[in-house]
Amino acid sequence: MPMKLLLGYILIISIVTFVLYGLDKYRAIHHEYRISEATLLTCSAIGGSFGAALGMILFHHKTRKTKFRLLVPLCLIVHVILLILILR
Repeated sequence: MPMKLLLGYILIISIVTFVLYGLDKYRAIHHEYRISEATLLTCSAIGGSFGAALGMILFHHKTRKTKFRLLVPLCLIVHVILLILILR
């Protein structure tokens, strides 16, 4: 049961993070109030790195920002390694 909870959490936070990246891109295009970079990176760090990486790729968003180009893949690598270790 705890494994299902963990995977459910990762799925939900990844979907939320993906939506936030899409929403921020939309707001950037339309010159509206933006979602802070700290919020986007925090969501990535707390388990949403899958959604963040997908959002960066599909929305072409934050791909020029060095901290996003470094931190999102780093979080993704750490999360994948942790999942592999937990699933063993």
